Amino acid sequence: MPRKLTTTELNRLSAEEFRAREKFPIIIVLDNVRSGLNVGSIFRSADAFNVEKIICCGITPTPPNREVLKSALGSTETVEWEYEESALTAVQRMRADGVICYAVEQAENSVMLHDFKRKAGVHYAFVLGNEVDGVEQCVIDACNGAIEIAQYGTKHSLNVAVCGGVVMHESLKVS
Repeated sequence: MPRKLTTTELNRLSAEEFRAREKFPIIIVLDNVRSGLNVGSIFRSADAFNVEKIICCGITPTPPNREVLKSALGSTETVEWEYEESALTAVQRMRADGVICYAVEQAENSVMLHDFKRKAGVHYAFVLGNEVDGVEQCVIDACNGAIEIAQYGTKHSLNVAVCGGVVMHESLKVS
């Protein structure tokens, strides 16, 4: 029977060691995500999956927002982040720097996430959208494409923090 590991047995990195560690070339862009609790959860996933940074855009709350800190559990101190007024501006800037940008959205000609494989040596950004309206169409238009998570139920909707965790986990696969 498996035994749960103790905190000591997990050999966790210190915050300083984590910040100094090489990150996966993945950026998460939050396009008007309104819930601080969702943002904090995305920070925790970004820490868990060792992504490069988060860009909070528009109305997305940023640290030290109380709700962000509540669900982030300290990951705002380990994950690099920045604020950009517009997700469109962030995507345009990154594309000009050679970053491949994907909106995570149900869209025409989207690539299913389970079919997506990150190419080694390529920098990627994934845009997650507002809890009600998703990623703005102008932002989708500015991206290289769209990635969609297969769903088999009746809602065809995942919580943005859950979506972010799934995308981060799956994007670690390299072709």
